[in-house]
Amino acid sequence: MFIGTLVKSNSKLSYSNRKDKLLYDQFIDKVKDGEEVEIFVCIKGRGTSPAQISKVHACIRELAGELGFPFDDMKLIIKEKAGLCYEVEDEGEKKVICKSFGDCSTLEITLAIEACNEVARQNNIILQ
Repeated sequence: MFIGTLVKSNSKLSYSNRKDKLLYDQFIDKVKDGEEVEIFVCIKGRGTSPAQISKVHACIRELAGELGFPFDDMKLIIKEKAGLCYEVEDEGEKKVICKSFGDCSTLEITLAIEACNEVARQNNIILQ
């Protein structure tokens, strides 16, 4: 599996750093001739403020405490509800990859906050 960041320059996408290029080259070396590769491409999130990230983390922490889940498990639930996760297959094994809140657009982080509100409403929890 390869996950990296590319930058558009002169109408072409290029690697943002040498590490991403190396990881991509290593991934390509593993792909056999005739093997299909699934890709997911999106513009990297911009505009998410530290305040929004703090807000979603605070909501997740409160939900986790009220519902008895570990923080990381609750965070995964919220990301899935907000549509920030997708399934990939890596060397025959299915994996779920979730976008970091820091890489989210303003719309995506808003969807995560709304997912927190929805879980709270369903469980009669008032988020502070």
